[in-house]
Amino acid sequence: MIKENTHQSGTHPTQSGARVSQGLAGVPRAAREGKATKFTALLHHLTVDLLRESFYALKRKAAPGVDGVTWQEYETGLEGRLVDLHSRVHRGAYRAKPSRRVFIPKPDGRQRPLGVAALEDKVVQQAVVTILNQIYEEDFRGFSYGFRPGRSQHQALDALPVALKRRKVSYVLDADIRGFFDHIDHGWMMKFVQHRVADPRILRLIQKWLKAGVMEGGQWSETEMGTRQGAVISPLLANIYLHYVFDLWVDVWRKKCAQGDVIVVRYADDNVLVFQHQAEADRFLEDFGERLGKFGFELHPGKTRRIEFGLYAEPRRKRRGEGKPETFDFLGFTHISGSTRKGYFAVKCKTSGQRMRAKLQQIKQQLRWRMHHPVAQTGK
Repeated sequence: MIKENTHQSGTHPTQSGARVSQGLAGVPRAAREGKATKFTALLHHLTVDLLRESFYALKRKAAPGVDGVTWQEYETGLEGRLVDLHSRVHRGAYRAKPSRRVFIPKPDGRQRPLGVAALEDKVVQQAVVTILNQIYEEDFRGFSYGFRPGRSQHQALDALPVALKRRKVSYVLDADIRGFFDHIDHGWMMKFVQHRVADPRILRLIQKWLKAGVMEGGQWSETEMGTRQGAVISPLLANIYLHYVFDLWVDVWRKKCAQGDVIVVRYADDNVLVFQHQAEADRFLEDFGERLGKFGFELHPGKTRRIEFGLYAEPRRKRRGEGKPETFDFLGFTHISGSTRKGYFAVKCKTSGQRMRAKLQQIKQQLRWRMHHPVAQTGK
């Protein structure tokens, strides 16, 4: 939580609980009233107060970056540090440090690379995210749930069953973009940001973070493509990228190409689309592949599939002598076609087997490590 002594009378809370200045509070109104407006002056909103709010919004126990500075160490003499950081950012003397490369296990057993940013980079990135959110929260579509103020995985998971139960839909397209974060093109990224942001100082900050590179085993390597998972700025940049590559495009596709219902739920790069007609689902899959190809992406052939699922799917399959509809995974949960006690269609969810096995393996390792500890301590 943000410390109470940082509260300023000239601020008000955002959706996420952070506080923004009255000047910054005018940005959403300008963004809402002018959808083509380019914001030429934004950096002046990056104040010492905002840097302080950003610092206290960070995780206290997060691993340090290449600078080795922890949150607790930086808090010592915080005001002086923030004044100096603010001065460097506004003078153009701020330099982004490379991220420290670490790997975490994925549910399928593979390793996911993460970039741990230096603490000052996190602070400045958090401040820029707060500023840019005032613009993009007016632009982003309602079916986008990932890493946005006031939105969550639970809302995305709730939206999908509602669509399946209440709309005349029978086909689910589970579309997986292969290596999305690793294949983001920096040129396209900057072009998309410049649709709304024309402050050269903000643009230079984003470019510095994209080009800062990574440190692994004491060796620095350049990042020519992609945005580092684990960086504070990465989720917003990913949402901006997908807003232009996917969200705006799918809105147009629904209006021009679809006769039946088409429901979209997106959480970051995890997409699920629900269709009324099979032919439209198949056409979308082909068109979507072509759309992604223009930006250097491709659909994962082993994880992308169209299945029959929904209110009318099970009766149809029964008439054809086929079994129950296939299941699909979304945000760590397996979605199953089921029914209520009264026989009405219902979508049932359970933790996906892959996710469950990974968690049980983690618990097993913890128990082995603690095997000589007192039982009460292990239980706690």
